[in-house]
Amino acid sequence: MKKDIQSRLDAIEHSFGVKILYACESGSRAWGFASRDSDWDVRFIYLHPPDWYLSIDVERKRDVIEEVTGDLDISGWDLRKALWLLHKSNPPLIEWLNSPIIYADRFELAARLRAISGLYYSPTACRHHYRHMAEGNFREYLRGEIVRTKKYLYVLRPLLALRWIETRGGPPPMPFATLVDTMLPDDLHKEAVHELLACKKAGVELGEGPRIPLINEFVEQELARLVVGSSKKGTAPKPSLEPLNRLFREMLAEVWGEVQCKEGMA
Repeated sequence: MKKDIQSRLDAIEHSFGVKILYACESGSRAWGFASRDSDWDVRFIYLHPPDWYLSIDVERKRDVIEEVTGDLDISGWDLRKALWLLHKSNPPLIEWLNSPIIYADRFELAARLRAISGLYYSPTACRHHYRHMAEGNFREYLRGEIVRTKKYLYVLRPLLALRWIETRGGPPPMPFATLVDTMLPDDLHKEAVHELLACKKAGVELGEGPRIPLINEFVEQELARLVVGSSKKGTAPKPSLEPLNRLFREMLAEVWGEVQCKEGMA
């Protein structure tokens, strides 16, 4: 599959006239609970030639590339968009930069983004994202007596990510097993979730089934706790955009060459 993914990334570069600077796996494969039939969720950051950005309608241009073929879901953001989202402490982007499965990493972009991401990291923004994910999946799949069993994992991961942020401050780790082992309250809960995780990874069909009381109780308690604590707000002023602007200009020069950049600005 990795050869197929690389072939698709090469084709995207050719079709759209861009350079893909970073590509990684996201979703269940990056979190460590993919099954044999899980989709491949490839995410990437790309850069257009300088002239693409030097136009009066740049704000109206599409800054996302998406392709879905069979079980291969590929989606990428223009570097300018990615930098703006980094300024807003976008959790999916932070997860991309920490993915354990990398398909492309050119011009040290990921390392350079990670080096400045701490300037813009916002626990408040991340808490909002993960809470929204947990509440949405719980409301949609886990409220009845019969539930979508695999969706427990998609509710537990954001809930445990929230616990990590609350107790340790920084972005949560990608491996779901790490969150389970460090953030669940006791061995009984850990055993129940690890059993669910093992079934998912072994390819056991986790369709509809009876609710799991122990896990449901934990989920409901956590969601209730988050509602009570939602009035606690804390925002900090954002640092200057200049480090992001500087990195954008550097990448244009390095990727497309100093001469082309200067010609585009002439």
